[in-house]
Amino acid sequence: MRLNHPTTWKEVANVMYTDFRVVNVPYLTTASEPSFTTGTRGVAYIPTDYTISDDTLTISNYRYVSQFIDRGDLAQFTLFQAVEAGDLQGYKINEGIEAAVLADHGSWTNFGDTGGGALGLSATQITVSATNIDDIIRGVKREVVKANGLSLANKNGIFFVWRPADFELLEQFAQANGFVTADSYLKDGLPFEGFKYMNCEHYQSNDFTATHVFAGVKNLYTIGLLKSTWGKVFVNQDPAISGSGGAYGPLSGINVLTRADYGLLTPTHYLPVLFDVNVV
Repeated sequence: MRLNHPTTWKEVANVMYTDFRVVNVPYLTTASEPSFTTGTRGVAYIPTDYTISDDTLTISNYRYVSQFIDRGDLAQFTLFQAVEAGDLQGYKINEGIEAAVLADHGSWTNFGDTGGGALGLSATQITVSATNIDDIIRGVKREVVKANGLSLANKNGIFFVWRPADFELLEQFAQANGFVTADSYLKDGLPFEGFKYMNCEHYQSNDFTATHVFAGVKNLYTIGLLKSTWGKVFVNQDPAISGSGGAYGPLSGINVLTRADYGLLTPTHYLPVLFDVNVV
């Protein structure tokens, strides 16, 4: 048994499985939307032309997990075979994607301390506490609405991926406020895998880049995965691997390989509702 990292990317992102290298993500810019124009009866109206813009998601990143198992060990050590190696590698691949997504915080909209403890669009770090974690949640919801993301938020929901220490503070806040909910969370605590509170979905992860938390409207940040390699375990017989002195040669055993070909994209038109919450 292994202590596996919690992963959230399948819950909060739009995951596309495809064998295309480049995926087009077209959108209509606000500037080219038709306007709400005053008309005069009996006078011809003037239609507005439009321009389609295009983001592209390129699936070119390639990472892998590879293990060699000697044929003698295969015969004698029955607790770790190709199946167990593939299972372990599946967890490692999922954790790797989690870390890659959370490391992409530079492509999101900054949310932080705008001065005097007020929270908004700023890169200044917030010291998260049990007394302001609700302010962070409300502030992100406010910025979603200001960016005209309300309809998408109603459709998809709003998420937060917290650090475990932040999640603990949220639990502290939930246990100290309200009646029915406070009693429930005092009795049972918050679900570890995530829960809904203040009309947002809250998750936790250990794979953040330091001082950054991810929040925003669900299912907009886009992950592309190469369908033909994702989730497959490849077993190579007697692989050629570098030995002593740098020489290459076949080894008696099997190489168990799992790979992930992926691409990450923050669509331009969804950038205003995906947030890099800057925290201490």
